[in-house]
Amino acid sequence: MKIAVLGSGVIGVTTAYYLAVAGHEVVVLDRQSGPALETSFANAGEISPGYASPWAAPDIPRKAFKWLFMRYSPLVLRPRPDPRMMQWILATLRNCTSARYARNKSRMVRLAAHSREMLIKLRGDTGIQYDQRMRGTVQLFRTQRQLDGTAKDVAVLRADGVPFEILDRQGAIAAEPGLAYADEPFVGALRLPGDETGDCFKFTNALADIAAAQSVEFRFGTTIEAIEIGAGRVIAVRTNRGAVAADVYVVALGSYSPALVRPLGIRLPVYPVKGYSITAPVIQEERAPVSTLMDETYKVAITRLGDRVRVGGMAELSGFSTTLPESRRATLVRSVGSLFPGAADLEAARFWSGLRPMTPDGPPVVGATAIPNLFLNTGHGTLGWTMACGSGHVLADIIGGRKPAIEVEDLSLARYA
Repeated sequence: MKIAVLGSGVIGVTTAYYLAVAGHEVVVLDRQSGPALETSFANAGEISPGYASPWAAPDIPRKAFKWLFMRYSPLVLRPRPDPRMMQWILATLRNCTSARYARNKSRMVRLAAHSREMLIKLRGDTGIQYDQRMRGTVQLFRTQRQLDGTAKDVAVLRADGVPFEILDRQGAIAAEPGLAYADEPFVGALRLPGDETGDCFKFTNALADIAAAQSVEFRFGTTIEAIEIGAGRVIAVRTNRGAVAADVYVVALGSYSPALVRPLGIRLPVYPVKGYSITAPVIQEERAPVSTLMDETYKVAITRLGDRVRVGGMAELSGFSTTLPESRRATLVRSVGSLFPGAADLEAARFWSGLRPMTPDGPPVVGATAIPNLFLNTGHGTLGWTMACGSGHVLADIIGGRKPAIEVEDLSLARYA
């Protein structure tokens, strides 16, 4: 079959790769000049199946209210006359129950664990390089209350067979020696030894080159304007460079996916949640992180990428704004500066923002739609890098009529019906 993949972020490129491996003719369309130039460009760099969790959790309403008044807040809300923002917020709040949290986390961990397996196989098959490290993730708790609150996450990890370790302060320093220089106290950590790190931008570009060598066609500088329907099926994608016809179409446009499918009568509950990152060169090796550390207080990930440190996180609801307020940078600097002081040249850090496509329940939307030849692979939120290979692999199986390696029915758009 000829398949058109709309979007060349990490989700679109991995989807194209697995479709090509399955023997399909694939064309990828994207408005940018190359792969991974939007949300996949400078994300936190963590590949964390064990840390895959919905933002909609039982304690989030209380925490969110407190965060709004913090100086270095992990949450920023900029109300807009946008009914879709309010619908998304209300739907997210409806998922903040213990039962829904456990169900949604289990779905996310299942897909993320499969994704890690597929990434390991992909490395073995291709030898792809992307500043990868296999040293685990440390979720750091500055207070005893945070550490005690891990019980619900540990229960899901144990049920899904995900390896984990509960560490005291000295155990956390043993896992991340740079914490010995921390300026502020912390009490312990949850370590996930199976997690990995890597540069998503480097990975996506390297995989695009591999896919192109397997005859995948990339059409950059191509703005997607609309999906055209005839006889109940997609017949073409209209672009600024003419119509593109295929047998099957995959929407992998992140936060921009809902607007494209809305005229088709498809309600896709994905909303952009803005995140920020800084990337700085390492200047003191012994003080730098060796893998990824999640700062639970500020909801910030601090990741080692080769000779650089990437600090990313926060959640800002402000529509499709990509501005770079200095106050957001200050939160990232505060987190890394207090835990790994002197490790990186923060004055030379590059500041960036991206729009994460978030669903209100947490898991992405992967699978079929009511239109027979139109499929979705979007809504991965902060975990697109973590779930990319697994999402692309199972969607290629679905499109090809094969039984996926994991349960996927509860990842489709039908779960919202």
